[in-house]
Amino acid sequence: MRLVVLGLLLLVGAGALAAFLYRAQGTDITVASDRLRIATVTRGEFLSDVAAQATVVAAVSPTLYAPAAGTVTFARNAGDTVRKGDLLATVDSPALRNELEREQATLASLEVDLRRQGIDVRRRILQGRQTSDMAGVAIRAAEREFARSEQAWQRNVISERDLQRARDELDEARLTHRHAVAAAGLEQESLEFELETRRLQRDRQKLVVAEFERRAAQLAVASPVDGIVGNLAVAQKAAVAQDGALMTIVDLSALEVEFRVAESYAGLLRPGQPAEVSYAGKTYGGEVATISPEVRQGEVAGRVRLAEIPPGLRQNQRVSVRILMDRRDDVLKVERGAFYEAGGGTTAYVVRDGVAERRPIETGAVSVREIEITGGLAEGDQVVVSDTDAFRNAARVLLAD
Repeated sequence: MRLVVLGLLLLVGAGALAAFLYRAQGTDITVASDRLRIATVTRGEFLSDVAAQATVVAAVSPTLYAPAAGTVTFARNAGDTVRKGDLLATVDSPALRNELEREQATLASLEVDLRRQGIDVRRRILQGRQTSDMAGVAIRAAEREFARSEQAWQRNVISERDLQRARDELDEARLTHRHAVAAAGLEQESLEFELETRRLQRDRQKLVVAEFERRAAQLAVASPVDGIVGNLAVAQKAAVAQDGALMTIVDLSALEVEFRVAESYAGLLRPGQPAEVSYAGKTYGGEVATISPEVRQGEVAGRVRLAEIPPGLRQNQRVSVRILMDRRDDVLKVERGAFYEAGGGTTAYVVRDGVAERRPIETGAVSVREIEITGGLAEGDQVVVSDTDAFRNAARVLLAD
């Protein structure tokens, strides 16, 4: 019995050795199979996506500036929550106040000059009317004198020369009246132009004063949005120049996620694509809002607009984002692994009977988890998806248990 058992063991060992030698025939290298990860080629729904680490940024983060040179006094500190219209800081600007008071004094002076000019205009218009009225009275006197002279001449009381003198005096009075009326009209028109000029000067000065009053009102810096104070650009009671930065307000109700992916995805990304943002163990939906038109350092940047702002999310926090670029059915695919980068997506090792054979393949779209197979593989094929550097680019590799 011992001999029989020994013979059977030898027979089994010989069979195993023969099988091993058969599988090893034609192989170039042997690799332990427990170091590899093998996946099956399947057919089904394919989601083309890309994942990246991203940073939370504020879509609305206005920077507030000093309206004039002066000394700033902050009413809020960095990190304080503010509402739209809340007082954030005041700028004490003596120079602006002096300019405002000077322009207000100039406006008051122009107002007085305008009233004085109006009185002078009315007085001179009255004088012109008086002159024309006196010329009208002279006409009536000359007409009466001419009528008397004409009656006296008919009675031969006066000479014809006296009659002609009376007629000339009447014509002269009429001409004087006509010129007086015309001169009074021109004088009134000229005076009205002068008055309008003074009025325009007054109105212009009103605009200047209104501008300085607007700037003076802006010395009380208010929050333009609801949010929090991001950072203070200067210290408390510091002197600031006109248009110098004071602080930044972060609108937490309009946060976006800024991501960067490899430039190979630049042609696949477009605004409106659905996206998923992972934060605090939860997934939040959104969509791609913008894509940068340029590539920097081999990457293209973009922003995702969240449909719902997660509670507690803050600017500059790190989150994970996944962008869904395409969704198709009945696609031949395989699990993504290091083999794709090692072979450049052109070769793969197909496992059959304990031997991994190198085979040229064709790939299409690539997602975070899967790779589309367009040629070289069939459904059900077993493919080494882990790193294949240990294969040393051999045509056939024996996988040892």
